[in-house]
Amino acid sequence: MKSRIFLFLSMVIILMGAAMINNGCSTAPQPPVAAKVSHVDTVLGQERADDYFWMRDKENPDVIAYLEAENAYTEQVMKHTEKLQATIYDEILGRIKETDLSVPVKRDDYYYYSRTEEGKQYSIYCRKQGSLENEEQIILDVNALAEGKDFLSLGAYKVSPDHKLLAYAIDDKGNERYDIYVKNLETGELMGDVISEVSNSLVWANDNKTIFYTVFDDTWRPFKLFRHKLGSDPQKDVLVYHEEDEAFWLDIARTKNKKYLMMQFGNKTTSEVRILDADKPTGKFRMIHPRQKDMKYWVESHGNKLYILTNDNDAKNYKLMTTSASRLARKYWKEVIPHDTKVMLEDFDVFKNYLVVYERKDGLPRILVMNLNNKEEHTVSFPEPTYSIYRSSNPDFNSDLVRFSYESMVTPSSVYDYNMKTRERELKKQKEILGGYDSEQYVTDRIWATAGDGTEIPISIVWRKDVDVKGNNPFFLYGYGSYGMSMDPWFSVSRISLLDRGFVYAIPHIRGGGEMGRYWYDDGKLLNKMNTFTDFIACAEYLIKENYTSKDKLVIGGGSAGGLLVGAVVNMRPDLFKAVVADVPFVDVVNTMLDESIPLTVLEYEEWGNPNEEEYYDYMMTYSPYDNVEAKAYPNMLITGGLNDTRVQYWEPTKWAAKLRAMKTDNNRLLLKTNMGAGHGGKSGRYERIHEIAFEYTFILDVLGITK
Repeated sequence: MKSRIFLFLSMVIILMGAAMINNGCSTAPQPPVAAKVSHVDTVLGQERADDYFWMRDKENPDVIAYLEAENAYTEQVMKHTEKLQATIYDEILGRIKETDLSVPVKRDDYYYYSRTEEGKQYSIYCRKQGSLENEEQIILDVNALAEGKDFLSLGAYKVSPDHKLLAYAIDDKGNERYDIYVKNLETGELMGDVISEVSNSLVWANDNKTIFYTVFDDTWRPFKLFRHKLGSDPQKDVLVYHEEDEAFWLDIARTKNKKYLMMQFGNKTTSEVRILDADKPTGKFRMIHPRQKDMKYWVESHGNKLYILTNDNDAKNYKLMTTSASRLARKYWKEVIPHDTKVMLEDFDVFKNYLVVYERKDGLPRILVMNLNNKEEHTVSFPEPTYSIYRSSNPDFNSDLVRFSYESMVTPSSVYDYNMKTRERELKKQKEILGGYDSEQYVTDRIWATAGDGTEIPISIVWRKDVDVKGNNPFFLYGYGSYGMSMDPWFSVSRISLLDRGFVYAIPHIRGGGEMGRYWYDDGKLLNKMNTFTDFIACAEYLIKENYTSKDKLVIGGGSAGGLLVGAVVNMRPDLFKAVVADVPFVDVVNTMLDESIPLTVLEYEEWGNPNEEEYYDYMMTYSPYDNVEAKAYPNMLITGGLNDTRVQYWEPTKWAAKLRAMKTDNNRLLLKTNMGAGHGGKSGRYERIHEIAFEYTFILDVLGITK
C-alpha cells in the first residue's frame, strides 16, 4: 500500500508538470520522472532489481498517465520544429504519386491489381476479367473498411479457386488478431461467415466451400488449425490439428499448382510439413518428414514430384532435393542442387519447364534459372554494386516468364518480367518519383569495414553526387542484424529529404543477419550475439576514421530487434554517436525472455537462448540494453513504442526511457513517443505514416542544427 501511494503521488506530480507545460506555465519543458517501486526477482540464485516493473500493468491508469505525460513532453520539446516537420511531410508527399496502380497479375481468366487514390489512406483492390481493357470490378476498398477507425490493417486476402468468393482478414487494433470475412464477388454482399480472433493465415480448399485457418494461443503463437465450411457456425468449426509443443508455430498454405494444402510447423531451427489433397478437404494430412532437431525444409509441388529446400545433413546454406509425391520418406529424396558454403539458397519457384532459385553469393542476391528439360542453367545479372531483389507473384505454372522486383538505394522499385527462354527482361513498371527526382544525381556503393576479429563487414551506402562522400558529413547509419534476415538496400522516397540536405545514409550488413549466408547468421545469434553489436561499432568507427562523418554528426537508428542493436551499442560506446532513433525497440531482453507468458518468448529461445539456463542468462546480461544502463552521458535519443504492440510490448521502450532519464548524466534530449492506438508497425494509414517519418527526420535534423 505504501508503494502504491508513493506511485500515485509521483504520478500526480508528473501530470501537474505536464499540465504546466501544456498551459504555457514553463518556458523550459520539464521531463516526467517515473516513480520507482521496489521489485526484486531471483533468477538462478541471483537477485535482480527492477524499479519500473510496475509499468507492465496496462490496466493501471497510472501507466497510461505516464505514457501520456511523456507524449506531452515530447510534443512540447518538438513544438518549435512544427514548421520543419510540415516541410518534410510536404516534401515526402510531393514525391509520391498518390493516384497509382500496381502491375496486374493474371490468375486464370482474371487480372488482379490494387490502386491508390489521392487523399485516401488505403489501397483499393480490383480485378478485370478477360482483358485489361474490360470493365474494372472493385473487390475490396480498404478505405471503406477503415471509416471511423483509428487503425486498420488488411491481412490475408484470398480469392477462392473459382474466383467467386473473397476471404479476407482485418485487424482494427494493431494487436495482430484478425477477423475473417467472406464476400460474394458476384453479388458484392458479405456472407454471414465471420470468424473472429484468428491469426493471419488462411487458405481455400478446391471445393470453394472450405476454408482452413489458424488461431493464436495466449502467447500469440498460432497453435490450432480449424476447418470451416461456408454457411456453418464458426463456433462449431472442426479442429484439424492442435500443436501442443509451445516451441513450435503452425501455419497453413497451398502449393502453387493448387494440388495440395500444406500444414507447416516450425521454429527458428526446425520445421515439419504435412500435405493434403486440396480436392479432399476432409481427408488426412500426410507427413513428408517428421520434425528433426536443427533440420528445416520447405516444399513445392511439380506434377507428380515435390521439390524440397532443406538444410538437412549440415547443409547450412541449404540444398534443393526432389522426390515423388508417392514416396515422401527422406530416404527417397534426390539432390538437385548441392550445398555450397559460398552460396545461400533462400527460396525457389516452380514452373512447368523451369526451376527458379533465389540465392545469395558474396552478400548479393541473384536469380538462378534451371531448364528442367535440358538441365541448362544461367543466372540473371544486375548492374549496380548493391541492390535488392524480391520474389513477385507468379501464379501461372505454364509460363516462360518469371516476375521479380528490383531496387537499389538510388533506383526506385521496378517490376520486371524475365523471359527464361530468350533471357530477355521487360520493365513492366518502375515506381514513379515525382518532384524531379533524378537517379543520376545520386550514388550508391558497397564498402567494407573490418571487425575486431578480422571479419570484413559489407556496408551499403548512398549519397548525392554533389556531396563529398568523405567530407565529414551528417550521417545516418541504420541497422538490424537478427533472425538471419537480410537488410538489403532498398529505395526510400522519404530518405531523399536527408540526402538532399547533405546526408550520407548507410546500412551495415552485420552478423546476425543473413546477407552473407547461414554461417553469417550463426555468428550473430545465441552466444555469438555480441558480434552483432561489435560489428556495428566497427562500421561506425571505420566511417569516422575515413572521414565519411564524425562523432558529432553520426546518427544511428533501428527498429524492433534493430532497436536492441542500437540500445546495446549506445551502452557500449555512447561517445560514438550524436543521436539515436530507436523504434519499438526490444531492449528489456532478460525480463522478456524469462516470461513465458509474453508473446514469442518460447519461440525465441532458438534466437537468444533460454535465460533459465545459467550460460544464456549470464551472456544476455552482458548486452541487454535495459539492464546495462549506467550513470553516464548518452547521445540525444528518440524512442518510440506502440501501446497495442504484441511483438515488443509497450513497456520495453517505456521502462528503458524511464531508467535512462533517471541515470544519465548529460543534458541531451531524451524523448519517448508512444502510439496509443497502434502496434508494432505504427499507424496504418499511408499519410499518417509519412507524419511519423517526418517527425523522426525532424528530430535528427534539429539535433544536428540543420534548420532548413
